Amino acid sequence: MRFDLITLFPELFEAHFRHGITRRAYASGRMQARLWALRDFAGDAYRRVDDRPYGGGPGMVLLAQPLLRALAAVRADRHQPFADVPVVHFTPAGRRLDQALVREFAAGGGAVLVCGRYEGIDQRFIDHQVTHEISLGDFVLSGGELPALALLDAVARLQPGVLNAPSHEQDSFGNGLLEGPQYSRPEHLDEMDPPASVPAVLLSGDHARVARWQRERALELTARRRPELIAQARAKGRLDAADESFLRALGL
Repeated sequence: MRFDLITLFPELFEAHFRHGITRRAYASGRMQARLWALRDFAGDAYRRVDDRPYGGGPGMVLLAQPLLRALAAVRADRHQPFADVPVVHFTPAGRRLDQALVREFAAGGGAVLVCGRYEGIDQRFIDHQVTHEISLGDFVLSGGELPALALLDAVARLQPGVLNAPSHEQDSFGNGLLEGPQYSRPEHLDEMDPPASVPAVLLSGDHARVARWQRERALELTARRRPELIAQARAKGRLDAADESFLRALGL
């Protein structure tokens, strides 16, 4: 799969492709990323890609023409039917990015990620060229580069060979629940005040008990912090009788 990133700051992405576990997705060729510097498509010697908004107001707006030229260059370079390639704009007004949407992109052929800046992008480009508008949440960032990195990272983790299977299936949202607590060495932390130990069940060697404990911790955490996920799990038939009995005992 191939992702094309139209951005004012291509240098922000370079480290992501070279470091960390997700670099395996790019090293293996399962994911490709092409960076397109928006200023390369400016129409004047000053490489200007923004201007003041009509109607007044603070800030600057990214011009449609450089974005259209950049998108045309992407289309020419991909050498494939472009109708099936999503064009993504990151905006607080978009659909919230969640694991279901990540899986959709992970199963596809890639996308063009348009990283806005300043007060936004000329609406005409969005109306005529953008197929997906995506938000990381109800807050405002300086540009679309961080959301683009978040999407790339989440998609890369789902590519075969990137994680030790079935690691991503046990992540939060992998089975519809938040992931429970994790512990590692040493067994006792005397440096804590008071000292803290790993829960005894995790040292028991009883795999069935451990699995049930982990399931119950995930259920409890999800019910207390994201109760709507419990409702969704019920609606999808993901909770069994033991799960429901545990939740009832908690009064949840």
